[in-house]
Amino acid sequence: MAKILRLLQTDAWPDAVADTAELLGVDGISVSAGSGPGVVEVLWSSGDLSDSFEDLQITLGHGPGPDSLAAGAAVRVHDLAFVREDRWPGLVVEASALAVEAVFCFPLRIGAITLGVLTLVRSVPGPLTAAQGDDANALAVALTKRVLDLGFPPLSPPDDEDQVFHHAVLHQATGMVSVQLSVPLAEALLRLRAHAYSNNLNLTETARDIVARRLRLAPELPPMNVIDDADED
Repeated sequence: MAKILRLLQTDAWPDAVADTAELLGVDGISVSAGSGPGVVEVLWSSGDLSDSFEDLQITLGHGPGPDSLAAGAAVRVHDLAFVREDRWPGLVVEASALAVEAVFCFPLRIGAITLGVLTLVRSVPGPLTAAQGDDANALAVALTKRVLDLGFPPLSPPDDEDQVFHHAVLHQATGMVSVQLSVPLAEALLRLRAHAYSNNLNLTETARDIVARRLRLAPELPPMNVIDDADED
């Protein structure tokens, strides 16, 4: 871990973070930042498992990552199968389909301010060991400094349009839906999430389709007037 923490101060920091997966006994690692109410920006991810879980949290708008960001405290879920359904509706079932059974989130904090979250995912249930928990905390502290040194929020610019940051395309799509449907921004974001979830898409894919004008959300139909027989008497 000491070697990895030293590498975090160099341009090799993504490889350094990826190397901690085996050390921490997890299958995926991601680093995200808060970029506004209800929106989390994924700054870096180690692979498909972490990508999929982060997309799931963004689509649903809740999960251990957003909770850790909001509270500025670690959220450790040793076994998602034992989480109450009403805590994070839909997440437990969908996470199981992704083969994510345990999640550990550590806030990236400086003083009272929480900048982001380090999220560890694992395909088997069970807690982190005491040593692994200490190492994860140390990694979170080092990543906090790294995020600040590189200029929060983006750690690096996107290489092409397919790697455009989540928050940029989400903000743009939310604004377009807000104008198109004449609804507040908060409602527009909810409509985006509802469409993505009901069509088994992640939120980023939906937002990109809207920005590219491949998708336009239809306005909700007004409720039909129903005449009760008793009202006619």
